[in-house]
Amino acid sequence: MKILPHKNLFIGINDILCRIFFENKYTDNEIEKTLKANPRWGSKDRSFIAETVYDCVRWKRMIEASSGRPLNENNLWEFVGSWFVLNGEKLPHWEEFQKINPKEVLKRNHAATDKNFAVRESIPDWMDEMGMDELGEKIWQREIEKMNNTLPTVIRVNSLKIDRKSLLKKLKETGVDAVALSKYPDALELVEKTNVLKTEAFKEGGFEIQDAGSQMIAPFLDVRPGMRVVDACAGAGGKTLHLSALMQNKGQIFALDIHEWKLRELKRRAKRNNAQNIQTRLIDSSKVIKRLENSADRLLLDAPCSGLGVLSRNPGAKWKLTSEFIEKIKDEQRKILNDYSKMVKTGGAMVYATCSILPSENHLQIKYFLKNHPEFKLVREKQLLPSQTGYDGFYMAFLEKL
Repeated sequence: MKILPHKNLFIGINDILCRIFFENKYTDNEIEKTLKANPRWGSKDRSFIAETVYDCVRWKRMIEASSGRPLNENNLWEFVGSWFVLNGEKLPHWEEFQKINPKEVLKRNHAATDKNFAVRESIPDWMDEMGMDELGEKIWQREIEKMNNTLPTVIRVNSLKIDRKSLLKKLKETGVDAVALSKYPDALELVEKTNVLKTEAFKEGGFEIQDAGSQMIAPFLDVRPGMRVVDACAGAGGKTLHLSALMQNKGQIFALDIHEWKLRELKRRAKRNNAQNIQTRLIDSSKVIKRLENSADRLLLDAPCSGLGVLSRNPGAKWKLTSEFIEKIKDEQRKILNDYSKMVKTGGAMVYATCSILPSENHLQIKYFLKNHPEFKLVREKQLLPSQTGYDGFYMAFLEKL
């Protein structure tokens, strides 16, 4: 990547990183906010900023070790400059980069990363220890290395509006090249990253951006037209919309969440997608679950989790997560399984899913649940590992209620 020697771009990068690291803001939001505030920047400039920010967030610990000191608000220029040195780039002769000695940066990088996996792959020590304890050194290190790569953009064809072949053609007519993924019936992968949200195909509800691994969860629930389905942790509705398409708009889907703003976003997306069989319910008391007890043919529990399967797309999570939070989320997962499973009727089934690769959030949670709920039986489970699929990591378990 050739550096574009415009200081205002570096100012933008530093401002974004400052808000991410020192104001606890989210990477996606801050990049989007900055790009919107600077509409005159061209497409190459915008890509340069987004890629640089993501790289600096992803490789934070390794860059700190190479620059010789922890990141703070006063050394952001040295931090970003060190990243470009590590990538073999020649820095502009600006005052802000004068303290950087490229030879020293490379020397410190070699010394810090030679035998220390956590520094080399830029993860916290506690996370490295936890991952090795749960998955073993070989698997853990393989998955972290894979998740330090950027992933392609994958979209899900909305079969309520268009078929995959027709969408491919429509995108190509607007200059967007994509390829169909044979193992994922509704998925298209973009050949190059581009803002497909501006295309007419998106505005008309032809597709949603959704990782290939995430697209496996709704079909795993084995829904059919006419069923009564509950998506109990629906969020903004990515999987809810997929369920609606699989059900051909027939039957009922109750989309539940504890956040009203997410359900508002789901309604907006459902309208664009022509998904007409979705009803939203805000979980503001236990009565919401109570009213749906023993009524669902299918229940999806896309449970809150550590996100340790989607670090490729969300590298900032490495620096926000704590071991205490993960223990807390495991308690929440057990509670959700225990309380929400009551909505499944006899003869019905549910899928428990996470975007984590940790057994303690996945198979071991199901094992604990089954020990206390003999009325359920595990029929099948699947762990998608980034190193095996090339996409995000997900877990899903299909349980029948006897």
